[in-house]
Amino acid sequence: MPDKLSSSAEATRLGGELAEEAWIDVIRRMDQVYTELVQSQETLEAKHRELADAHRFTEGVLEAMTDVMVVCDTLGQVRQVNRAMVSLTGLSESLLTACKLTDLVPGEAERELLLQRLAAGNAEGCDIEIALIAHNGEAIPVTWNVSALYDGERRYSGFVAVGRPVGELKKAYAELKQAHEALKAAQAQLVQAEKMASLGRLVAGVAHELNNPISFIVGNTHAMQRYAGKLQQYLAAVHAANPDAGALRQQLKIDRLLADLPSLLDGLMEGAQRSSAIVDALKRFSAIETDTRQRVNLAEAVQRALHWVGQAAPHRVSVQCHGLESALWVTGSANQLQQVLVNLIQNAYDAVETQAAPALTLTLASAEGRACLSVADNGPGIAAANLARIFDPFFTTKPVGKGTGLGLSISYGIVEQHGGTLAAANLADGGACFTLTLPTAASGTP
Repeated sequence: MPDKLSSSAEATRLGGELAEEAWIDVIRRMDQVYTELVQSQETLEAKHRELADAHRFTEGVLEAMTDVMVVCDTLGQVRQVNRAMVSLTGLSESLLTACKLTDLVPGEAERELLLQRLAAGNAEGCDIEIALIAHNGEAIPVTWNVSALYDGERRYSGFVAVGRPVGELKKAYAELKQAHEALKAAQAQLVQAEKMASLGRLVAGVAHELNNPISFIVGNTHAMQRYAGKLQQYLAAVHAANPDAGALRQQLKIDRLLADLPSLLDGLMEGAQRSSAIVDALKRFSAIETDTRQRVNLAEAVQRALHWVGQAAPHRVSVQCHGLESALWVTGSANQLQQVLVNLIQNAYDAVETQAAPALTLTLASAEGRACLSVADNGPGIAAANLARIFDPFFTTKPVGKGTGLGLSISYGIVEQHGGTLAAANLADGGACFTLTLPTAASGTP
């Protein structure tokens, strides 16, 4: 009997221990589950915050867009719009999302076009121009970029359309065009101003050039006046039947006078033609040229520029020329190229102004379809720090009042427009050299 009682007590004790361990295991598992639930809740809250931030960011981007945006389903029902769309149509977001996109299009033809474009597979990367009804009832042309939307299984689920009113594009283009025209006008004015500045420096030489034929004309005119008086006296005697008309003819040297008249008239004509040619050259040089595709004899243009600058220079300069004897043709604007040559030679004259024995060397040659002119002087040369800036606008090393700082810059631009190059360098034995290259004119070029 005692053995049975002890066995029963032992079983009860063992059962109690097992039950206690089971409860402990259950509590442990509950703690583990609770911990996992807490961690999941924290992760979920973190994801929710990230999602909210992303949503706010997306809304901010949509609100900041100046282009109108519409998101629609496969049937064209509006699902979402941005503030620009609300502003353009004058309708609230709730009203817009309650209608189809076709309801916002004014014309039947445009509605049909829009419906065709909205079909599945036709919206990807589509660019179309369809008007919208604005808040004031007007039809505003809008250029749309339409892209298809797909769900997780790559099925067509709608589209997003981003558009910009064409009026804004036209306005921006008009402003750009106006700015471009203003820039071209300002550039033309700068070129003309520099041309007139060069012309001002040549005035003395031009005056001297005109003085010779004008003096010739004046001298011959005085002779013609004397001859006219003698002829009048002789003709009056002839008409009066004066018996001494023969003696008067010898006394007044009428025969010699008549023989001299052709040469006097030729001299007057030559002087007038020379004066006219000089004035015409000045007019062409100072005028704004429209024909910029001419055949230009570069050798003749160099000689003309050298003559003008040399006549106007206050000091004499020894000039050696090579290659100017034969014509070398290029294509371009005669006036503009003449302006470049005058500027290069004038700068060379200015550079040797203080030299004891001022000298220039001009060399013109052609090779491989290009004409090359070098203008070298024996002046002080160009400072190394200035070589890189020598063609910059408004950069000049001349004293105030002797240079605008635009001559070389404008010359560089003109040469570049003619397909050529303009470079500056210092010579090894002193002085500077400017080298101009231009494409030679092809045979038969107008």
